[in-house]
Amino acid sequence: MTTDTQTENLLTNELIELLHSAGRIIEVKKGSFLFQEGQPASEIYLILSGRIQISKMNAEGQELYLRLCSEHDIIGELTLFTEDPRYIFNARVMEDGHVAGIQLDPLEKALFQNSNLGYQFIRWMNDHIRRTMTKFRDLVLFGKKGALYSTLIRLSNSYGLSKEDGIHLTVPITTQDLAHFCGTAREIVSRMLTELKKEKIISINHKKIIIHNVDFLKRENDCENCPVSHCTID
Repeated sequence: MTTDTQTENLLTNELIELLHSAGRIIEVKKGSFLFQEGQPASEIYLILSGRIQISKMNAEGQELYLRLCSEHDIIGELTLFTEDPRYIFNARVMEDGHVAGIQLDPLEKALFQNSNLGYQFIRWMNDHIRRTMTKFRDLVLFGKKGALYSTLIRLSNSYGLSKEDGIHLTVPITTQDLAHFCGTAREIVSRMLTELKKEKIISINHKKIIIHNVDFLKRENDCENCPVSHCTID
């Protein structure tokens, strides 16, 4: 299942058209930052193509990956309806593409004036917050191992392809990437991956992970069988 389809179901055509029409088109290049935490915010962004990683730096300077966003995802949305808005996350471009930059003031007015659009946006925000809370739940309640298992499950829902031998992740993921998603050191993640490989829960081929027993990961994390749309990496 792909994140694009899930997002389109939440962002209606009317809301997407509003965001398209209200925005300036910006070309973004891999490795650059669309915005960084602490910067004054005047726009939110709708991704038209490419991929953008949303992350946060902790007090020790360690980077925590929060979302991997793609087409039709909105980023920078937490700056809406705030005084002296500033970005609270980093948005690093992972794949060349284009985004629509939407000015905060006219968007806020449009949402106030059109109750239907405002309702649609509130629904999207509510769903987005619920998904974010489930990620933090896994990080806080189940420790480093739970964070890794949760990340693997979410990756399988976002980028997994089911085959006879298991779920193949269709995007390359490094140990360092997983460490950033889990908010821990690469060496710790490497040891946990080695244990999973020994138990034949997963295997890794050219930086692409095959999950042979996703049920094991779910059992270890006391999976609540929440909707797949709430258990993705985006």
